[in-house]
Amino acid sequence: MPKRKIIIINEKKCTGCGLCIPKCPEGAIQIIDNKARLISDLFCDGLGACIGHCPEGAIQIEERNAKPYDERQVMENIIKAGTNTIIAHLTHLKEHGEHDLYNQAQQILKEKNIHIDRKQTQQEKTPTPCSCPGSQTNNELLDTETSTTHDSTPSQLRQWPIQFHLINPHAPYFKNADLLLTADCVGYSLGDYHNQYLRGKRLIIACPKLDTNRETYIEKLISLIQDAKINTLTVIMMEVPCCQGLLQLAKTAATQATRKIPIKSIIVSIKGEILREKWE
Repeated sequence: MPKRKIIIINEKKCTGCGLCIPKCPEGAIQIIDNKARLISDLFCDGLGACIGHCPEGAIQIEERNAKPYDERQVMENIIKAGTNTIIAHLTHLKEHGEHDLYNQAQQILKEKNIHIDRKQTQQEKTPTPCSCPGSQTNNELLDTETSTTHDSTPSQLRQWPIQFHLINPHAPYFKNADLLLTADCVGYSLGDYHNQYLRGKRLIIACPKLDTNRETYIEKLISLIQDAKINTLTVIMMEVPCCQGLLQLAKTAATQATRKIPIKSIIVSIKGEILREKWE
């Protein structure tokens, strides 16, 4: 069972100062009822950027074996924290497009006869300043008539977000898509990247050397293959050795998935030349 880093907040030490909030890239921490609360460990990447900004030392990282995410178990802890934390958790699930988990959470509340007065809190209707606009699903980026830059070269990016840790494999735009898994540096090295390779595909970017918690990448790829039923997977990477890890992640996921798909690998030189292109 793979290990995962989780942020733990000591509520007794927390003064609710909020200094940790801007340093949480996933928006997984919010100040609720004058305390910092982890409203969804599903989106906590365990980076720990929030720790150094807590003057009370109330935040720490705990590394533990990662069981499959269980919304029912999470809701048990969320409910204990009170109504405002429940609302924040529901809002966070909605913002990240986790509609199945959102519906499951609502069902759990119904089973426990817990009624949430949305009109009173207004948190589900009005996102808080700590919500995650960088993670919100957008499927309407590409407009071939208006999506142009000053040199009239249209972007072929069709969805948002694109960073691997931020994408939701259950987002509807991944359904039956041709997926392009791209190393971060490729877009800066390959001059005609958009027209030659991104056109008509859905995009995920990652760095196999610098990104943390890469086990989640494998899990998401398996979900994209099995649940979203992507048609093809193209892995495009740089010629440097560390980039090969991206292809290895794809192959590992493809081996573990019950459904099989074709995988193409493309290697780009640091001068922007295609060195190799083949089906694996």
